[in-house]
Amino acid sequence: MKTIKLLTGYFLLATLMVSCYTEVIIEDDFIEESAFNTDQVLQSYDLWYVDINATRGNGEVPFLQRAFTVSFDRGVLYANNNIVGIGKTGGGYGIDVGTYGTLRGTVDIDHDIDGSWFLEVYAVNNNTIELYDASTDTSYYLKGYQINNFDYNTVFYDNINYFIQEYDAWEKIYTSETGALNDFDNENYLQFLPRFFRSSLDAPNTNISYLQWDFEGDYQVYNIQGDNSLKTLTLDYNFMGDDYFELYVINDSTIELYHPDSGTTYEFKGRGYQEYLKSSKSAESKKRSKSSNPTMNVERKKAK
Repeated sequence: MKTIKLLTGYFLLATLMVSCYTEVIIEDDFIEESAFNTDQVLQSYDLWYVDINATRGNGEVPFLQRAFTVSFDRGVLYANNNIVGIGKTGGGYGIDVGTYGTLRGTVDIDHDIDGSWFLEVYAVNNNTIELYDASTDTSYYLKGYQINNFDYNTVFYDNINYFIQEYDAWEKIYTSETGALNDFDNENYLQFLPRFFRSSLDAPNTNISYLQWDFEGDYQVYNIQGDNSLKTLTLDYNFMGDDYFELYVINDSTIELYHPDSGTTYEFKGRGYQEYLKSSKSAESKKRSKSSNPTMNVERKKAK
């Protein structure tokens, strides 16, 4: 049972920068005075990044479980449910997913798919709030950013497991001339699912509905000690051994795999983008969970 007082005991958002509002200083009890003040708090940042690993409780607020960011704008709730397109969709705010109203220290959300949710709003520090669902005793922690200082690259790399799953397939579009011949040269398609990957030798430009998946196995993405702009990827081909790559994001539809053993660089283009909008099927199939990639202690082999 939650016992701390709503939005008190902390300084919240010392200076609010909200379009259409003058600067407002908000301290301690002042936030409790009206629903208007609570709405100002929610609108004080363009984007609220949902730190899914900080979530507390065994319950779930489905639309927060799916979202990378949410935004509160004059009664409309927006969300970025995809990594693909983040920073561009809806001018950076994402898609319209519902409406909201505020009371003293609370927000009443009517989500287009998930229905009504009455959440308590707590201050954590000057740019972090907690949204608490009393019905499930679950807390979500949201960090505020303005669009012009939001680090989209970090979001891509921090959530790269979700990013590579947002396409039905990745088609090889480039193989460098440098590099020794190896078996991976023949593979033209990759597919990443939550628990395993598949690969195909089918020819380029094959309709993804007709792809024949020749191999499958486990995969793992790793963090690199001291290098936040690099991830590594291992593909376990079961009885055929592992392939090891350095994994780079070129843009929201293209990834680069560098194969240190052969010195070959490959580029893959995403095909069959899975946009998580308001379809109940897609809504259920994509929910974030607490996760942490293991750390690999290696040095970057490909020159920057």
